[in-house]
Amino acid sequence: MSALDLARWQFGITTVYHFFFVPITLGTSFLVAIMQTMWVRTGNDAWLRLTKFFGKIFLINFAMGVVTGIVQEFQFGMNWSEYSRFVGDIFGAPLAVEGLLAFFLESTFLGLWIFGWDRLPKKLHLATIWLASIGTTLSAYFILAANAFMQHPVGFHINPQTHRAEMDDFLRVLTQNTAVIAYLHTMSAAFLVSGTLVVAVSAFSMLRGQSKDAFMKTLRLGAVATLLAGAAVGITGDQDSKIMVQQQPMKMAAAEALYNTESNAGFSLFTIGTLDGSQSVFDVKVPGLLSFLATGDFNGTVQGVNDLEQQYTTTYASTGLKGAEFAPNIPLAYWMFRLMIGLGMIAVLWALWLLWYTRGGREPKGRFVYKTAVWMTYAPLFGISAGWLFTELGRQPWIVFGQMTTASAVSPVVTSFDVIVSMVIFTLLYGFLAVIEMGLLIKTIKQGLPAASDVKVVEGNQPLTFAY
Repeated sequence: MSALDLARWQFGITTVYHFFFVPITLGTSFLVAIMQTMWVRTGNDAWLRLTKFFGKIFLINFAMGVVTGIVQEFQFGMNWSEYSRFVGDIFGAPLAVEGLLAFFLESTFLGLWIFGWDRLPKKLHLATIWLASIGTTLSAYFILAANAFMQHPVGFHINPQTHRAEMDDFLRVLTQNTAVIAYLHTMSAAFLVSGTLVVAVSAFSMLRGQSKDAFMKTLRLGAVATLLAGAAVGITGDQDSKIMVQQQPMKMAAAEALYNTESNAGFSLFTIGTLDGSQSVFDVKVPGLLSFLATGDFNGTVQGVNDLEQQYTTTYASTGLKGAEFAPNIPLAYWMFRLMIGLGMIAVLWALWLLWYTRGGREPKGRFVYKTAVWMTYAPLFGISAGWLFTELGRQPWIVFGQMTTASAVSPVVTSFDVIVSMVIFTLLYGFLAVIEMGLLIKTIKQGLPAASDVKVVEGNQPLTFAY
């Protein structure tokens, strides 16, 4: 394999691995803040015990997310130096703000939350977890704004002397619709993942006979979060698809295996194509639905892969690419798109059923209900990972759409051997970290809620101590 292929594999492995922790951090921080808010408002010690229990799970995941996220930036210098040289003036700005502003906000107030249980007044201490949660969302926004530039570059010009992209309008980079909708869609999906995680942990604990009355509260809280997040995912996903059709029509065409431009285009429920992914052999479609999703009109026109290939060959003749080279891996884009939607819908329908099943405070009966709840957390987690793969792979062959191809972005002096060595090291390291992460999580979950005597909070001038 070439250095380019290996570098893409390495970035894909490390990115997907890191992204397992991101949505859990984003959503769980707010759910923990809600639990603590319920304790402050009601004075019910069960909510305090739940806050400390799920707070520990959140902290374990947060630490792992930070460690694995650092590697991402290293790779820009190691394997993608040409990309860094070309777009560093723009891509680095939101990442710098994320590190200097958002990460410091979340880490500072998270530290105050961890160590401030016996030092800060209840409401002030509650504010620290809310501010830390806001910091995590700001981090996500700046990172997604940087990624949105790769999807739809704006607010820049190309310096004819250096052949580098230089920023003209930082505010436009941050506020373009691609960044805004990606943020809203990602945050909604994060709550979908976190909601099912809270339900899974609650169900597992109840199955073991631990604090059923307390965990019943978080079982329903997680189900409500999952249901509301599912609605938000659907709304933001619809808007995202319309923006995608305008800015990256090839990605939508690949997602639907739509080879020829059509009016009243049908949404593909199932398509079988040729082995090379060049044409459809058999499909089952809902007439007009794709046109409606893409344009808001059942008779709207959606461009197909073949027509876009001809258009791109003319528009981007200077790249040397032509024809099918402008299309991503269509089977992969098609099935990742469906996994994203299908797994998310399964989680939402299941949450709706669980809320109905436990209506009126009814406790779930039978091991099947609990075990289903435990395994259901994987559906949105793998669904959001599939969505991320679709977003990035569907943009190919571009690393910055319309401006730089992925093939021209790889480091020219890095050999295949160099990438293999670093990829093996990272894979082994990540495997080791996965064992530690799962071990800590399983141990924490099996321990159950802390005893009421262990979570008593004394306000006043107490020594600064670690809360866990």
